[in-house]
Parts: sequence; structure tokens; C-alpha cells
Amino acid sequence: MFCNSYHLLVHPGPEVIAEAGGLHKFMNRSGPIITDSGGFQVFSLATTTSEDGPELKSKKKRNSEEMGGGTLLKVSEEGTKFRSYYNGQVINLTPETSVQAQKKYGSDIIIPLDELPPYHVTQERLKESVYLSHRWMARSLTEHLKDPKEQAMYGVVHGGVDHDLRKHSIDYLASLPFDGFAIGGSLGKDREEMVQLLEWMMPHVPEHKPNHLLGIADDESIPTCVPFGIDTFDSCNPTRIARHGSLMTSEGIIRIKQIKYLKDFGPIDPKLETIPYTRSYLHHLFKQNEPLFATLATTHNLCFMNNMMKDLRKKILRDEI
Repeated sequence: MFCNSYHLLVHPGPEVIAEAGGLHKFMNRSGPIITDSGGFQVFSLATTTSEDGPELKSKKKRNSEEMGGGTLLKVSEEGTKFRSYYNGQVINLTPETSVQAQKKYGSDIIIPLDELPPYHVTQERLKESVYLSHRWMARSLTEHLKDPKEQAMYGVVHGGVDHDLRKHSIDYLASLPFDGFAIGGSLGKDREEMVQLLEWMMPHVPEHKPNHLLGIADDESIPTCVPFGIDTFDSCNPTRIARHGSLMTSEGIIRIKQIKYLKDFGPIDPKLETIPYTRSYLHHLFKQNEPLFATLATTHNLCFMNNMMKDLRKKILRDEI
């Protein structure tokens, strides 16, 4: 499970989670947990610039609205400062404070603070960002190693779509005692450019340590990226589209609000063991704005994704991938 440090910082706060015994006990979860640094959401709050394209401006506006209008106040060598969307409190997020929070969360894998410049930046700005992220990650690692607590830390590979900067980032992070690698930063303007970048980049990432692709985990990208040697993925896409009425099936996406599902009493996906409810019932819940719909639809999409990952692991063991 991937837990969002930004939202946990805002509420209930690291101290509350620590008092509860860490995230595992707080959520009654036995499986492994990854937490990010909180940086992605903080930088998503940045105001738009003349360098931002229409798609990026729309994304920044949407991210700010979804987080209740939080505001990025400052980025410096020291770290970042943002205003909480929950109560207006000013929060300093630095490499050290991010690690300290993740220690209190008790997650199994932690991510160091990094900067996330958008796709449309100058080469010089991208280079500056990569070097700043490297300095922040070195500080994060130093803070982490003061008290490892059996937690693993993954260094985050940056460089946008620039091959030289990506290779430089890999080489620098590989020289430090990180436990694994996360692939971050801008991965291209679309899936095609991302796939081309990963196909080139992954052979350069050390094979003897695990790796994680940050923010990518849709049903089209995962089967494409697994053959490159990517170990784990995360994305809110399956749960987000569930809440908006899109159910993932072996035959493609079902838009459950469509009238054709009003009297469809068949299972959501006949080829998948999932929640025991009909398409008609889910259609009814969605059309009536029943809160239960979001829970059931989310559960189904997670069943679909977990089943897909199970099948991919079997294919790897059979040497089909």
C-alpha cells in the first residue's frame, strides 16, 4: 500500500500516527507500506507559469482544488514551505522533516524529498532541479541512516526525458547506500514517450536492488513496463476512476452510469472473482449517488489490478516475460 505523506502531514499528523503505533497499527494493516516524501503534492500546488502548457495548467488547477486550495509558499535550498489546505497552518517540508515524519509513520519503504519540475522547462532549469534533488536526497539519506528502523529508502532517479541527465542521476544515486531506486520526475508528454524513455533507461538501473515506478499503474502501462524490469508501481488511477463510475474488466472499461446497465443482472466481470454484485445494482447505486458505490467500485478495481499483477508474476515464472 502506498500512503500519501502530504495528506498525512496535514491530518492527522505524524505525532498522532506515531502515538497509534505507526501506520500498520493505525490502519490495522499487516502488509508492506510505502510512503512518499510529500513533495509531489506540494509541487503540484505551484502556480502556473508561462512555460506551462494548457494540460499542465489544468492539472495544477485540478490538484489544488482536489486538495482544498493548499498553497506552495516557498522553495529554497533548505526545502519547501506550504500552507495546509486543512487549517491554513504553514508547514516546513525539508529533507530532514520529511524523513522524520516517515519514521513516525513506520512505513517499510520511504522516499526522500525531491523537486518535481514540469515537462515544459528549459534544459538549464531541469539540470538545476536534478542537482537540487540530489542534494536533498543526500541529506535525506543522512537523516535516515541516523536511525534506519529496518526501513528501506529508495533514491529517486530524475532527469526528465534527457538521457544524459537520467544516466547522471542513476550513477550518482548508485554511488550512495540507497536500498533501491524509484523512477520519478517527468516521464514524457504521453505514454509513448514514457515507454521509449523507460526502455532506454531501465538497463542502466542496477539490477541487484529493487526499483519502483512512481505514479504510474494503469492497466495499459503496467503490462508494457514490466518487461523492462520494473518491480513495483503505484497510482491513484484505478481508485479515482472507480469513484467516477469506471469499472475495469477483462473486456475493457465499463461506464456504469450508462442506461444499458439498468437491467444488466450479470456480474461486473464474468472472468474475474470480484465483489458479488450485479452491474444493475452498481448502476443503481451510482445513479442515486449512494456513498456505498465508491467503496464497492474501488474494491472491484483493486481486485482487477491485483489479479492482473498476479497473472504477470505467473508469466514471469513461466519465462513468458
